[in-house]
Amino acid sequence: MGRIVRVDVGRLDYALVGEFKFFKTAARPTVLVRLADESGAEGWGQSVPVETWTYETVETVETTLRNYLAPAVLGADPADLADVHARMERAIKPSFSVGQPLAKAAIDLACYDLWGRGVGKSAAALLGGAKRAEIKLSWTVNATSLDKAEAQLAAGRAAGYASFNVKVGPPQTPDYDLDLIRLVTRFAPGGFHWCDANTSYDLETARGMARRFADAGLRALESPLPPARIRDYRALRQDGALPILMDEGIVSPVEAEEFMALGMMDGIAMKVARCGGLWHAARIVTLLEEYGLKLFASGLTDAELSMAASAHLFAWAGLAAPAALNGPQYLAGRGTEDDAFRATGDVMRVPGGPGLGVAMGARARQAMTVAARA
Repeated sequence: MGRIVRVDVGRLDYALVGEFKFFKTAARPTVLVRLADESGAEGWGQSVPVETWTYETVETVETTLRNYLAPAVLGADPADLADVHARMERAIKPSFSVGQPLAKAAIDLACYDLWGRGVGKSAAALLGGAKRAEIKLSWTVNATSLDKAEAQLAAGRAAGYASFNVKVGPPQTPDYDLDLIRLVTRFAPGGFHWCDANTSYDLETARGMARRFADAGLRALESPLPPARIRDYRALRQDGALPILMDEGIVSPVEAEEFMALGMMDGIAMKVARCGGLWHAARIVTLLEEYGLKLFASGLTDAELSMAASAHLFAWAGLAAPAALNGPQYLAGRGTEDDAFRATGDVMRVPGGPGLGVAMGARARQAMTVAARA
C-alpha cells in the first residue's frame, strides 16, 4: 500500500428529522476525514460527536484531527492499523481507555476505506468476510409520555419496522418506564425489544426494573449503571433476571476483556464510533465470541460513513439481533446522500463496493481543507 501523504478535514452536518433527546439543535454535526496516498487514491472517514452522549464535541474533534492526529499519521501505511493506532495514541494519550476515540475513529475508518479501495475489497472482507448482506434495524422509542410513545411506535411500524429499542431512566420515573415497556411489547408482541437506561439507574432500581422488564417480555437491559460500578454490575448480572449489556465504558479491548473476566455483563451493545473505529471494535467482537457473550448493535445516530462502517462490522460478525442504528430514523435522507446506500424499511444493505463502499457527494468534497501534508 502507498503511504499517507495528505490528510483533509471538514465539517458536514446532517438535518435531523423528529426529536431525539441527545440533540439540542436541528442538525447532527459530523467531522469528515479524507486521506490521500502517494498515488492520489483517497479514503474517507467520519466522526460523529455529540456532547450529551460523549465528552467529545464537534469542536474538539475537529481541532484534535487537524492539530494532532493528521500530522501523526503522515507516512503511515493505511493497511497497518496497529501502527496507525499507535501513532494516534502517541499523539493523544489514553486516560482510562482510548483518548478521544470519536476523533480517532474518523482516521481509522478512512484507513479501511483507503486500504479497501487499494486492494479492491470491502471493509467487511478486510475484517475476514461478511456473513450477511444486510442488517435488520430496530426503531428507537424516546418518549416522555405514552401518547408520544404510541405515535413513535406507529411511525416505526409505518416505516416498516417490527422491533424497538426503548430509552428509559431519569427524568422518567420507574413506573412510567414499566408502562412504556408494556406498551411496546403489547404493540409488537412478535418483535425483538430491549431498553437502554444510558447509565441512569442505581443498583436497587436496576434490580427491580430488570425483573419487571423481563416479566413484560423485554429481551435485554442496556447500560443500567455507570460503567465504574463494577461490583454493582456483577451483582445485577448474578440476579439473572435479564441479560445485562454494557455500552458506555466499552472503548478498547483492554477494559472490555477485564469487564468480561469480572463477570459484569452478558453482552455488549457495540458502537464502532465509541471504540475508535473498526480495528478496536472487531477485536472486541472477537472477545465476545471467546467469552460466549452476546453481541448487540448500537450507534450514535451515525451518518453515512460511520453508519457504513457499522454495517460492515456487524455483517462480518453475523449479527443476529436487530441493530439500534437510528441514523436512518433521525437523519434526513435516511442518513446518506448516496442513493445506493440507503435503508429500505428496516433493512440496511451492506455496501458491496471496496472500502466502506459509500460515494461522497459534492457537499462533502466542498467542506474539506488540508490539515497536514507530507
